[in-house]
Parts: sequence; C-alpha cells; structure tokens
Amino acid sequence: MSLLSVTDLSVRFGDHTVVDQLSLSLQRGRMLALVGESGSGKSLTALALMRLLPHSAMMSASAITLAGEDLLHCNDAQMRSLRGRRIGMIFQEPLSALNPLHRVSRQIGECLQVHQRLSASAVRQRTLELLAQVQLPDPERFLERFPHQLSGGQRQRVMIAMALANGPELLIADEPTTALDVTVQAGILSLLKQLQNELGLAVLLITHDLGVVAGHADDVAVMHQGRVVEHGPAQQVLTAPQAEYTRHLLASEPDGQASPAALPDAAPLLAAERLSVRFKQPTPLFRPRRWLHAVDKVSLQVAPGQTLGIVGESGSGKSTLALALLRLIRSDGSIRLGDQQLDTLRGTRALRPVRARLQVVFQDPWSTLNPRLTVGQIITEGLRVHLPQLSAAEQDQRLQEMLSEVGLEADAAHRYPHEFSGGQRQRIAIARALILHPQVLILDEPTSALDRSVQHQVLTLLKRLQQRHGLTYLFISHDLKVVRSISHQVLVMKDGKVVESGATETLFQQPQNPYTQQLLAAAFAR
Repeated sequence: MSLLSVTDLSVRFGDHTVVDQLSLSLQRGRMLALVGESGSGKSLTALALMRLLPHSAMMSASAITLAGEDLLHCNDAQMRSLRGRRIGMIFQEPLSALNPLHRVSRQIGECLQVHQRLSASAVRQRTLELLAQVQLPDPERFLERFPHQLSGGQRQRVMIAMALANGPELLIADEPTTALDVTVQAGILSLLKQLQNELGLAVLLITHDLGVVAGHADDVAVMHQGRVVEHGPAQQVLTAPQAEYTRHLLASEPDGQASPAALPDAAPLLAAERLSVRFKQPTPLFRPRRWLHAVDKVSLQVAPGQTLGIVGESGSGKSTLALALLRLIRSDGSIRLGDQQLDTLRGTRALRPVRARLQVVFQDPWSTLNPRLTVGQIITEGLRVHLPQLSAAEQDQRLQEMLSEVGLEADAAHRYPHEFSGGQRQRIAIARALILHPQVLILDEPTSALDRSVQHQVLTLLKRLQQRHGLTYLFISHDLKVVRSISHQVLVMKDGKVVESGATETLFQQPQNPYTQQLLAAAFAR
C-alpha cells in the first residue's frame, strides 16, 4: 500500500491551469523524484499537497491520501497538525525560509513545542540529537547561531533537522541543493538518502537536475507544462526514456568540449601576475589589524579566442578575482590587457576606454537589468557612453544586429525585462556586453540559475559567438560539467589561492591536487 497517493490533482490560477490531472504514488522507504523545468508545476504540486497554495489558486483532486487518511477534506486545524508532524518540508532557499531574528535552537525548538509540548530541557536535548543526526559537527556550537552565521550547506542541514524534528512519515524536499556548491550538494543528497534508509522515510524530491535523480532516486515522475509525461523506476526512465520531453531533458545535460581555439599558440590577451585582494577584518580596540586574503597572489593568462574556466566553491575568491580584473575593486599585482597595463590606470577617465574592451556578464540578469528601461535602452546604453558619435539610426542598426546574434526577436527592443524568461534575460545581458565588440568577456556564473535545457541553449550561444567573433572568455562557475563543455584551460581556486591549473581534459582526467579530485568526484559521481 502506498504511503502517499494522489489522483487527478489540478491547480489553476483563473483560466490558467498550472498542474493538470496529476496522479502519483509513493511508498514508504522510497524516494520519488519529481523532475521538470521551471514553470512545469513541480513546486506548486508540493504546496498543494501541504495545502499551502496562495489564495488566488484553485485546487481540485479526486483523492489525496497519506497512509489511507484523506487529506483532501482536512480542515485548517487538521492540516496544521499534519504539517511538521507527519509531513516535513525542506524549502529551496534556507536563508529565506529561516527566521533571521531567531537562533537555531529556537527555530528547531519551536517545531518540537508546537507538536509535542516538550519541556525546555527535553527540547534542548532533542535539538542536539537532530543536529547530530544531520551531521553538523559539535552541535553545541550551532545552538546559539543565527542563520546568517551559517554556510549554505549548514543552513540546509538545519532545515532538514527542522523537517525531521517530529518524526514525519513523508519528507518533501523542494530543490534542496540548487544554490549549493557541488561538494556541498553531494553531502546533502547523501544525507537525505541515508536518512531515508535509516528512518524508512518516503521522500518526494523536487529537482530539475537529472544528475541528482540518477544517483539517488528510486522512482521518477517527469513533469512538463503541468502534466506528468513519464513515470517509472529511475534506472528505466533514465536509460530508456519513452517521452520525447524526457529525451530532451537528458540531451540537455552539459557534455562535449570547447570548440577548437582559432589561435592556440598566440600570446596572452589577458594576463595577471601575483594578483591579490584583501579586506580589513573587524578587530577589538587596541588589537593588531587583521586582513582576509580573498585573492592571494593569483597568476593567470588566456590567449585570444580561448576560454579559461575558473572553478571552486563559494568563498574561494572566483568572483572577487573577476572584480579585480575588471578594476572594480582595489588589488595588488599586475593586470595586462594586450599591450596595456591596467593596474597603473587611475580614475574613471583613464579606465573608460578599457571598459569597452573588457566586458562582464553577471550571474543574475534580473538584478543587473534596469527594470525601468526597455531592452533596447539597456543594450544600447554602452554605445551612448563609449560611442556617442553614433547616430540614432546607427545605434538602432547595431541593436537589431545584436538581438539577432543572441536569438531574440526584433520587437524585444520595445519590451521590459520582466516580460522575459530567465534564459532570455541572460541573452539580453550578453547582448548588452557584446554590442561594444569587446575583446574579453568575463562570465560570472552565467548559467547557474537556469534550467538544464536553457543552460544548454546559452552555452551553445556562447560557443557560437566565440567562434564567429574570436571572443576570449573568462568563465567562472562551480559546475564542473559546464566548465568542461566550454573551457580550453581550467584554473582551480580554494581559499583565494590557485591549487591547480592546466588544459581542460588533462586536468579532468588526471587531477593532481586532492581538492580538485574531491570536486571532480562530487560532480561526476551522481
């Protein structure tokens, strides 16, 4: 008998159906992965099961049962009793799900007191047991910490502890590893699998990453536009998919290698020698000043038309290195673009000509595109600053050429950023950078927030643009599969230092540094 059974679940917003006649079942001790791209209805399905949909949503179903108990007709009080006690949920972004004003001990303790009404000493003891169960070292240290004092992986483990606090039968994990580094992802997924086996949990894992599914799920349900298009054992679905959409998702996984370099033996176009960035740390009065070395004597070089991939976990110094190369933060050491020494330039006027040659695409286009400007105004802004002599007609011609280059329709120029999907917004950001015809493009995690299929489209676009225009890329990412598919050379960073570098395939096949070996094992074991 299934622990969870759902029949003909539908969710609508007005006339728009976002979950359409969904049916699934989940047995005790098994993990079911609900897979699909953004907008497929995965998270809304989870919220519907928990009866946490927004008021504007309309929900209907033939039946929803948990161990034979009817959830569809439970009143609000009954559902409040079920949530956290029999059904636990792990949300995608723990920093927004945890209360920033409460310490870890209070956040977990609240779950215990609401459902079990334990004494203060019993709550403390149970909280320590939970923190140990989710493999946080020295649990006592974490009791009095606030969420902002924890790393991403630690916050996610606290969320798991909260979800497990009252011994639920069903655990819903909504994209629990999306924002985490590859090694942290591996640790969280292994923990979930271990808890599933030890506690006999039924786990509903919501994800868009088929690598997660391959390594951990027992069963898979693939969603597309609100419908389940394929359902079955994970091994069967992944090795012999029947639905065209499932085959499309599998084909979107990063693979292949960088396109051949046009000038493999050319002199470096961008080079840095012993580049360092340090930040002053707060210290008590009359104590010696302390410094955090975010980038520590890093040297690199990249030839024209090639891609240098920079990999490492959060906090390794990748993005700080990019900001230093762009001369957006103070640094020590040498930076050279072609024959020009950049580190000796001072002031906006001296640096302005360099900005046109050295452009950047940031991780989140939504936060870097001005919502009050049209796409046309956003893309041509650089022309107005760097090439004011161009007429309005010449600017418009360049704009139309650039929109065509990145695969956007001409009428996109008159629309605003909020009218586009994540992948389209990233294309807009790329167009804004390329309209100045730069020599070097720094790409800081440009695909990390995108679904695999959209990610595949953006990577294909970047490769095509590089081949067509001889562009030079610095590609920053924590996703080693993505880096391998686009980079000619790779540089691995840890704690602000370069621990290993070399040709992409050599480094991936014969890593020398233990940290590189750890990253590769976590990325390709799934």
